[in-house]
Amino acid sequence: MGAATVKVVLASTTLAPLVVPLVSPALQVIRNAFGITDAQASLLISVYFLTGIVLSPFISILADRLGRRYVLVPSLFVFSLCGGALALSPDYTTLLIIRLLQGTAAAGIFITTVTLIGDAFDGVQRNAVLGVNTAVLSAGAALYPLVGGVLVGYAWNAPFLAYLAGLPVAAFALLTLDEPISEREPRSLTYIRGALSALGGRRTITFYGTAFFTEVLLFGSVLTALPFLLAEQFSLSPVLIGLVVMVAELASVVALQNGLFARFLSNGTLGFVLYGVGLFGLWLAATPLLVGVSVVFIGAGLGLSMPSVDAAISGLVSPRFLAGALSIRNSTTFLGRAVGPVLFAGLVVSTGYRPLLFGAGLVAVAWGGVVFVTTRP
Repeated sequence: MGAATVKVVLASTTLAPLVVPLVSPALQVIRNAFGITDAQASLLISVYFLTGIVLSPFISILADRLGRRYVLVPSLFVFSLCGGALALSPDYTTLLIIRLLQGTAAAGIFITTVTLIGDAFDGVQRNAVLGVNTAVLSAGAALYPLVGGVLVGYAWNAPFLAYLAGLPVAAFALLTLDEPISEREPRSLTYIRGALSALGGRRTITFYGTAFFTEVLLFGSVLTALPFLLAEQFSLSPVLIGLVVMVAELASVVALQNGLFARFLSNGTLGFVLYGVGLFGLWLAATPLLVGVSVVFIGAGLGLSMPSVDAAISGLVSPRFLAGALSIRNSTTFLGRAVGPVLFAGLVVSTGYRPLLFGAGLVAVAWGGVVFVTTRP
C-alpha cells in the first residue's frame, strides 16, 4: 500500500465520527426548529444505521467484486454531498430520507477502509496500522461533539455543513487511490453463510450480545437521552453539552488501551460494571460536574468492552471466515446503534429521564453477570 493510499484511509476515517457525535449536542435545537418530539428527533441518529444493519456483509462482497476504489470513492462523494444537503432540508421527513442515504454511504466508507488495511498488511504490522486508524477515529469522536455544539449555536443546520469537508477527501481518493492487488478469493453469499455456520454456541451469543448492548446503552443514554437531560434539567448550552459528550469519548480512548491487552472475561464483565456505575451516577447526579464524572465511567466501559468483543470473535472462527464474522458483528453494532436512540426516547415518555437511566444501569450490570457466567472456562 502506497503512502497516498494510507493517507486516503486515514482521511476517510476522520469523517466517520461525524455521523453522531457531531449531531448529538444539536438534538434539542433541531427538535425545537421542527416542532417535533424527543422520540422523533432521536430518529435522526437511528435511521443513519438502518441500511448498515442489512447491507454491511453485502458491501464487503461488492468491494471484492468491483474493487475497493470503486466502492470507497463514490461512498465518500455521496456521504459528503448528502451531508451538505441536510442543511437545506425543507422539512424533517426530507432530513430523515437524506440521512438514510448518507448512512448507506458511511457503511461503504467504514468497510472499505478497514478492508484496504487488511489487503496490505498482515500480523503485527496490520495491528499497528489498525491501531493508528482507531486512534484517528477516537480523536474525531472526542472532538466533534464540541464542534457540533459550537456550530448549532449559529443555526440548527450549521453542523451539517461540516460534512462538506469530505469533498476534498473524496477528490484526493479519486486522484490517488490505486486498486490493491489481492490474491484472496472474492467473497459471496455462500461465504457469508459459511461465516454464519462457523459461529455457534453460547459464547457466540454472549459476544454478539455484548456488541449489541454496548451500542444500545451508549447511543441511547449518552448520545440521545443525556443531551435532552442536560438541556432541560441543567439548562446547558449545546457547547457545554458537546463538552460532556466529549468527556465520555475521551474516556473511551484511554480505556481502549487496556482493552487491547486483557482477556475478554475480565474486560467484558468489568466494562459493563463500569457502564452500570456510570448510568447509576447519571441517575443520581445533582450537578453537571457529577454528570461529567459519571460519563467517564461509561466511556471507560465502552473502551473495555468493544476491543474484547473483536478479539473474542477472532478466536471463534478460522481466518478464512474472519472478515465475514466481523462484518456480521458490524451489522450487530449498527442494530444496537439504531435501536438505542428510539428505545430510550420512546421509554422516556412514560418513565422520565432519570428512572430510565437507573433501569439502563440495572441492565448493564445484569449483562455483565451474563458475560461472567457464560465466558468462564
